[in-house]
Amino acid sequence: MLAGAERRLIDGPSGDLEVSLLLPPHAPTGIALIAHPHPLYGGTMENKIVQTLARTFVAQGCAAWRLNFRGVGASEGTYDDGRGELDDFRALAAHARSVHGDLPLTVAGFSFGGYVASHLAPELQPKRLVLVAPAVGRFPVSDVPSTTLVIHGEEDDVVTLAEVLAWAKPQKLPIVVIPGAGHFFHGDLIRLQQVVRGHRPDDIG
Repeated sequence: MLAGAERRLIDGPSGDLEVSLLLPPHAPTGIALIAHPHPLYGGTMENKIVQTLARTFVAQGCAAWRLNFRGVGASEGTYDDGRGELDDFRALAAHARSVHGDLPLTVAGFSFGGYVASHLAPELQPKRLVLVAPAVGRFPVSDVPSTTLVIHGEEDDVVTLAEVLAWAKPQKLPIVVIPGAGHFFHGDLIRLQQVVRGHRPDDIG
């Protein structure tokens, strides 16, 4: 469990959703919502990349919200092939807005969570969108704004770099490649954190 994070249950579309909130030491200046990897392959909100993203966004002043999708941890329901998980993330977004109001929004996702984040970006209209190893080729990862930060490991054997480049090419979308990194960025989480810290979507375009 991420140190300092508060767990709570919120109302979800298929029952209770287990969520976690990590706050900065001062009043938050933004909201960050982070989606975890595939529920059927061990993905939870305690995934190290999801935790790394949460800590990074908190250091930038955001209130960082994570959730366990339906059927994971204390979240009720069962896996719904990506459809119900979109509704779960919508519920998280609505709850975070009810707590923090209309602060600038960051939406992020890792692997399967990248599908969720990309699919809901047009609806949620985040100021910043961050996708780490998005599961292109396995789920219909949507086209994304040109300001999106996409980070991928050179040696990812779950979602290959070639697959991500093929998805990005028609969009003319830059990809940040971490040399030697695999899908879970073992040993490369600090590099991942540094790249996210340096992302300034207002400077792009």
